Amino acid sequence: VQLVESGGGLVQPGGSLTLSCAVSGRTSDYFSIGWFRQAPGKEREGVAVIGSTDATYYLDSVKGRFTISSDNAKNTVILKMNSLKPEDTATYYCATDLVMVAGTVTDFGTWGQGTQVTVSS
Repeated sequence: VQLVESGGGLVQPGGSLTLSCAVSGRTSDYFSIGWFRQAPGKEREGVAVIGSTDATYYLDSVKGRFTISSDNAKNTVILKMNSLKPEDTATYYCATDLVMVAGTVTDFGTWGQGTQVTVSS
């Protein structure tokens, strides 16, 4: 499986960014796809996930600001990020086969090279 992210960059607080992920090489029909992030010195955290049954999950701190979507085959996954805050600064990774327990990502599966998002004035 290959995942290639794009769309990161520098944005001012309150601004918006859209991240895109191209997924290739999948052979199964039912799988999860989503985004996690990691800031320097911090643990990885799942940000938004589309589950194997297409239910969506969001990190509490991004609810109402971020929206995840995909095409029907989950070959392209989009993360629209609005009202960005400095604490959203991190490297964002697209991943597949994430495992969630009680609404929290516990296994980050397979991921791409990441794209940097920096929120700063």
